[in-house]
Amino acid sequence: MPTEGVAGLVAAAGQGTRLGRGPKAFVELAGLSLLARSCDALRPFVDELVVAVPEGLETRARNEVPTAVVVPGGSTRQETVTAMLEATRAELVVIHDAARPFLGAGVVRAVIDGARRGGAATAAVKVADTLFDLHKDATVDRNALRAIQTPQAFRRTLLERAHDAGRAHRQLATDDAGLVRSLGHDVALVEGSSLLFKITTSADMTLAVALAETWDARA
Repeated sequence: MPTEGVAGLVAAAGQGTRLGRGPKAFVELAGLSLLARSCDALRPFVDELVVAVPEGLETRARNEVPTAVVVPGGSTRQETVTAMLEATRAELVVIHDAARPFLGAGVVRAVIDGARRGGAATAAVKVADTLFDLHKDATVDRNALRAIQTPQAFRRTLLERAHDAGRAHRQLATDDAGLVRSLGHDVALVEGSSLLFKITTSADMTLAVALAETWDARA
């Protein structure tokens, strides 16, 4: 395994229960699986690819992305990312959700550059909707808020420390940037994209199908 360079880690271990089309990694969008799309987007910017899929589907994943190292995912996102980290010694890792197939080159470059400068970076976008806090019975100032996306990039050793600390404190986090922040380490926010929505429901899939033709035509 390389001890320098950049590794792309694609989290694709979800069962896709809410989407209802089987394991999300292999859901097809305009002829390509979500897993293949995410790997294709990362490949020009990384030295190796590691993907995590539901246990038992490793062979299918290797057929989808023959150049990638394939590992079985865990029961939680943190377990899945840990499994991918153990499969690489690259100095920098870029983590991306396969369920976000519309990943542009500019966002990948930005998170890698941010992590090289400060150790950690994540894509994020401004919140467009008005938000209401039920507990405070008041509207929230959205100007101070950001929606966090993937990709996220980190120095591998920093992310390993964050995951070790998370396990030690039985901390659950919705993303890796949250674990790194818990160490007291800054995570740079770089401009994401409204096209980087996560495919979770059938409505998301309908939107993705409509977008895919235009997206693929520009490639």
